[in-house]
Amino acid sequence: MTDQGELLAAYDAQLRGAVEGADDDTQVSTDGPLVRIEYPRRGLVSYRSLAGLTGAQLDELIARQRDYFAARGMAVEWKTRGHDHAADLPERLLRAGFEPEAVETVVVAEATRVATDPALPPGVVVRPAASDQDLVRIAAMESTVWGEDWSWLADDLARRLAANPATIEVFVADAGGEVVSAAWIVYQPGTDFAGLWGGSTLAEWRRRGLYRALVAVRAQHVVRRGFRYLQVDASDESRPVLERLGFVAITTTTPYVFTPTS
Repeated sequence: MTDQGELLAAYDAQLRGAVEGADDDTQVSTDGPLVRIEYPRRGLVSYRSLAGLTGAQLDELIARQRDYFAARGMAVEWKTRGHDHAADLPERLLRAGFEPEAVETVVVAEATRVATDPALPPGVVVRPAASDQDLVRIAAMESTVWGEDWSWLADDLARRLAANPATIEVFVADAGGEVVSAAWIVYQPGTDFAGLWGGSTLAEWRRRGLYRALVAVRAQHVVRRGFRYLQVDASDESRPVLERLGFVAITTTTPYVFTPTS
């Protein structure tokens, strides 16, 4: 079994500072150690290390990212990790106007350990999304789960599938034509990692093994593609399930978001 230190080292070396999910509509630039990514709906600041940056230098770097995206009328996410070298980074982000979102735990597993045959409720199949209508059903399901309009997700997934079909796969749990749960894989070319995203389930279908089944099926696809590791930014609800499946917690991540007022 791969130990926590080895998994964290691989995560830092291969994923931090990487550009995930880029396509023709994604603008990428750099500022010192930072990678600035402009997705259609939101900006993201990524980096491998901020070692050596302290005090006023770090404050100026943060302010430049805030002002860069504010000038474009875009919200921007600065994604911190619990083991960042700059221990006072969260306080500096708060002073610059960034607001924290929920803390998540980064968990990693060997894909081969998780690629099991899932047990599904009667009448449910897990399959790849096969049409634009599937994507519309996914967005409608997410809107119901979160109580807000997620209709944008159908177009977002369609765009990503069209632009980079080798880097994303979308799956649904289908109960007689109704999408009751959905999730996707984002492959990171040039690394050993594939990220697992989504995993929302309608309330009446929870605690019936659908989340575990979607993890297992995606792991099977990851193994077939030749990727070694699965990575998830896990909520407090999903972390215990993932750890029972063999995932190891390696650090935490907290998104800090700046949203311009106009």
